[in-house]
Amino acid sequence: MRVTLRVLQGPYLGREFTFDQHDTFLIGRSDDAHLYLPEDKFFSRHHCLLEIAPPRCFLRDLGSTNGTFVNGQRVTEAFLQSGDRIQGGQTVLQVEVSAEPTASISSSETPTMAKPALVTIECANCGRREQTEASPDEKLTFICEECREELKRRPQPVPGYEMIRVLGRGGMGCVMLARSEKSGEAVAIKTLLPEVAVADQSLRRFMREIDVAAALDHPNIVRFIESGTHNGAVYLVTEYVEGSDAARLADAQGGRLPYQEAIKIISQSLDALAYAHARGYIHRDIKESNILVTGAAPDFTAKLTDFGLAKSFTQSGMSGITMAGDMAGTFAYMPPEQIRDFRNVRPTSDIYAIGMTAYSLLAGDVALDMGPQNDMAGTVRAIFEGQIIPLRQRAPNVPERVAEVIERSLAKDPTQRWQSAAAMRTALMHAA
Repeated sequence: MRVTLRVLQGPYLGREFTFDQHDTFLIGRSDDAHLYLPEDKFFSRHHCLLEIAPPRCFLRDLGSTNGTFVNGQRVTEAFLQSGDRIQGGQTVLQVEVSAEPTASISSSETPTMAKPALVTIECANCGRREQTEASPDEKLTFICEECREELKRRPQPVPGYEMIRVLGRGGMGCVMLARSEKSGEAVAIKTLLPEVAVADQSLRRFMREIDVAAALDHPNIVRFIESGTHNGAVYLVTEYVEGSDAARLADAQGGRLPYQEAIKIISQSLDALAYAHARGYIHRDIKESNILVTGAAPDFTAKLTDFGLAKSFTQSGMSGITMAGDMAGTFAYMPPEQIRDFRNVRPTSDIYAIGMTAYSLLAGDVALDMGPQNDMAGTVRAIFEGQIIPLRQRAPNVPERVAEVIERSLAKDPTQRWQSAAAMRTALMHAA
């Protein structure tokens, strides 16, 4: 499946933007926008953002002054269908969904877009049938909405494991404590439920990437044991880390951690990142809740979890694309370049996220003024344009040199951040 944005009117007339996997697309007058419209005063600097996970396409207006219009109606957010037209000022884009790959063409040629067929898909859990647009020869994995909610409340057993209790629930599934029937080892099992119908090929690619990510072997990274699928849901089996995550530890102490505890958690997490980055892996979703902590201070151990899942899960077309709930919280930790170029981030993006995590653990809040809670437009504007609030303004007990290390990691320009996790850890240890 592909989604194509074709420019019908405006300065980019005839230009096409094609997406065959999960990505983002920013429109505005800022030079960091994908569709850069510096001369059109109708547009705000960061006007609207599209998130595309073929065949789905979701648009969110970023609090623009003059608004974003879909088929002539002003919208703040909208799921887009094939044939829908997006307009702002003199620029008009048309959304087209293609079930088959399209050949590369020049801007002077008129493309012929393949029309997706309406096919019947069956819920892998209950057998309920629904129809969707897809290639007729494409095998899809699908879980209906009713089963999704039921499986989050009461997850099914995973073959080979005895379920003990649910440890937590999220927008895409849940985490369970279980015991291996073969070894007796206590394990954590995360089940991930597809938000949309997922191509069998994408699912296999996702499973391969999980297996590769499982090769990471470091004391500060949660160890993967195995992965698989059961009744349409992906499951991941990892070591069970007895304890809590850094977010809950901070919440239990009024929203922030004592200085020495926070620094130890961050330094161990930087050790894990240095190891992973050296092997070509980027986390892409670092935040307090993805750092598990076991043991008691000062002799605890921090472990990064969900390593490698963010990229592989979203590229398989299985992630939620409304950028709400959990995703909204995650966005606050993303650097500008990760929004502009979702798929091709670098280690410096993880540096930004670990800096935001350090700031939050020490100050009890993120470093930017994001506006009202769940205001995605305000969050994105702050990421691109907002200045960070000095750490010592919120946490005066933090030494000035430590604050400087953390604030450098939050530079909007990736070249101005620490260029490696090892360099940031060394600077942090010397400053502390």
